[in-house]
Amino acid sequence: MNINFFMNKAIEQANKAILCKEVPIGAVLVDNISHKIINASHNMVNLNNNASSHAEICLINEACKIKKTKFLVETSLFVTLEPCTMCAAAISEVHISRIYFGAYDEKKGSLDSIMKLYNTKNYFVPEVYGGIEEKKCSDILKNFFQKKRNR
Repeated sequence: MNINFFMNKAIEQANKAILCKEVPIGAVLVDNISHKIINASHNMVNLNNNASSHAEICLINEACKIKKTKFLVETSLFVTLEPCTMCAAAISEVHISRIYFGAYDEKKGSLDSIMKLYNTKNYFVPEVYGGIEEKKCSDILKNFFQKKRNR
């Protein structure tokens, strides 16, 4: 599986989020066997007027509809920012096999940065790989918030 290729697809989604005036976080879900993209999404908090419409949640909801299943086994999630607690729990609930994330989130990251959610009992534990295309992912967020502050 070409990890950088799929992370760059997630980055494309983050850039789409900017056009929608959303915080630029993008996500892509890939089938581990065929290596094909099942679904791609970005933050839709403002669009949906719903604070829980993070890229990962939107992606999971649509992917379950596409695959007509409540579990997303044998899939990999590529996301530009380390998932928060809500998203990490949802990822576990649907049994996504692997998570590849770009930038570490020192404020709300729940895999490596602030809290290690999967170290607690009773969670399905995916493989986690952080720092994929980290600079690109981090720069998108930094530039977005810098422009917002300078308005």
